[in-house]
Amino acid sequence: MTWRLPMDEAVGLLEGELGSGSEQRALDDLVTEDFWFAFLRFGRRLFNVPDIPDGDGLLFQYGTHAFDGPRAFTLGLTRQFEISDSDGDHEHYVQVHCELRYGLAPALEALGSFDSWFFHDAGDDLEEWAQGLTGRAAWAMIRRLRPTEVRVYQEQV
Repeated sequence: MTWRLPMDEAVGLLEGELGSGSEQRALDDLVTEDFWFAFLRFGRRLFNVPDIPDGDGLLFQYGTHAFDGPRAFTLGLTRQFEISDSDGDHEHYVQVHCELRYGLAPALEALGSFDSWFFHDAGDDLEEWAQGLTGRAAWAMIRRLRPTEVRVYQEQV
């Protein structure tokens, strides 16, 4: 059996990935692609979750939103864990977010919105999913952008 990490370490591990690498740059110096590679390293780690196909998922999403401030183009990189009760029934989800915000620009707004999920233990390949996302035309536009704000946090939904 493969040893899996406890979920309560997830946000700290993501923060560690964001600070890792040979250059040890400050978050302000990172471009979108740096955050994406850190998120994928984090996404390859296995956590102790219920043994169900959608118990551990990765979400890549973008769009222009005004969730808790002024409108901004936002790229959300999220890991979602299902939490089950003692009977094995769904109780809630825990989400670990890396949210990148950018200034408003017509070219970014023109990208519209998009989301794509990947679930561990569902039979899909993480590397194929990632390549499919970076093969999108939007990726060419956002990969070298430096976010104006970065938020890393965990929430229960």
